Amino acid sequence: MSLLSVKNLRVSFDTEAGLVEAVRGVSFELGRERLGIVGESGSGKTMTGRAVLRLIRPPGRIEADRMAFDGQDLMRATEREMRALRGPRIAMVMQDPKYSLNPVMKVGAQLMEGLRQRDRLSRMEAHDKAIAALEAVQIRDPGRVMEAYPHELSGGMGQRVMIAMMLIPNPDLLIADEPTSALDVTVQAEVLAILDGLVRNRGMGLIFISHDLRLVARFCDRVLVMYKGKVVEELAAQDLMQAKHPYTQGLLNCLPRIGGPRQPLPGLDRNADWAV
Repeated sequence: MSLLSVKNLRVSFDTEAGLVEAVRGVSFELGRERLGIVGESGSGKTMTGRAVLRLIRPPGRIEADRMAFDGQDLMRATEREMRALRGPRIAMVMQDPKYSLNPVMKVGAQLMEGLRQRDRLSRMEAHDKAIAALEAVQIRDPGRVMEAYPHELSGGMGQRVMIAMMLIPNPDLLIADEPTSALDVTVQAEVLAILDGLVRNRGMGLIFISHDLRLVARFCDRVLVMYKGKVVEELAAQDLMQAKHPYTQGLLNCLPRIGGPRQPLPGLDRNADWAV
């Protein structure tokens, strides 16, 4: 049984210039695995992830023939039912921790806030659980980080804090939106190892949104390639470098190669039929 089932998902916005379709007929199934979603900026990757959590607000509109999580119909769920799913069952790590963490609250207070209000834990219990979450994402000095403000943390440390915050409720599905884009290669590898361990050890499903095709090919199990709100190709991650669709091939050809020829990278020749 699929953990998440999405059929013909559409996200649109009413604007002064007319209707803008950000996601157009996306369908996929997700088990307890690592699903990568790749494409250019504006291809609809993030909107797809946010739509699963029903985080699109007016003038945005979500429509789908089916969008179900663990057998529950997300399209018919009330806002109260969705609040019960967000965090405890489905969590999302946003792209940049600088904009996701409250700049005037200490990290510990932000980690403990949900535990105290949602789970009604005592301050000591919430503190111990927050420390354990920071240790789970390999933060070596969790006590110091608990007392720090977000601006006092490096980009990698901030991203780990965000992952810890999302994992405290032990969700069944994690949506990670560009979780490693601002990190150096060493920290990136550590964050990926953390996510990989969570999928393997906790049996969690992961939607990994990224523009880095090489990273997705190495890390994920399956890949969806999006262009102008549509999925133009779906394939096993190990086969991504041998993709058949000309759009995916164009993205791969635009990647710089160490030791490759010293000449301008080729541009992406677009075909209007891809967007139909």
